[in-house]
Amino acid sequence: MRKNLGYGETLPYYLIYCTDEKIIHATFEILQKEGFTKATTKKIASEAGVNEVTIFRKFQNKNNLVEITKEYYLEIFLEKLEEIFDFNDEDEIEGYLQSNFIGLLNLSENDFSIIRIAMEEVRDTPERKQLISRITTTVIDKLEEFFKSQVEKGKIRPVDCRVLAGMCFSITFQSIILWNVYDMKPSVETDQYGSHFLDILYNGIKA
Repeated sequence: MRKNLGYGETLPYYLIYCTDEKIIHATFEILQKEGFTKATTKKIASEAGVNEVTIFRKFQNKNNLVEITKEYYLEIFLEKLEEIFDFNDEDEIEGYLQSNFIGLLNLSENDFSIIRIAMEEVRDTPERKQLISRITTTVIDKLEEFFKSQVEKGKIRPVDCRVLAGMCFSITFQSIILWNVYDMKPSVETDQYGSHFLDILYNGIKA
């Protein structure tokens, strides 16, 4: 995987210069603590243990540095989502969805910080929905691909797989975001929540 750092160099992650990486990590830490508005290059430089001039020399300005940082961490996060929602021909629907649910629950605090930053971006600048849009598209595309394979196998009746993917996304991914980003824990245990969702998905709501 190659990384465009936005200032004339395209490098694999493992070849990013040590100082660049320190500054990128420091920027992410400050963004988590302070948000974009209060994240100054002075604070970032202090966190990274470098001179503020080094930041301007390497990244030109704060906006460029923040965009590079978000892109850097987003790519890592999207790779994790691809792994969580990946599937093979042997996967059954219940096991696959349960695996998704558990995989999302086991995301790290850093991963949820990426979501927080993405959602902050939408709140502060509604016209810029790039991060949250890419996260959403990655998950829904994978779910749709899986459900299409299940329709082809005759495991589920022919349905609009995009709609079904959107439903599962809203219940699993968005619920876990609410729990972890906004600290809105459900009134039932998470394993019960997952089981109830699967029951409703399979059996519908008609008496």
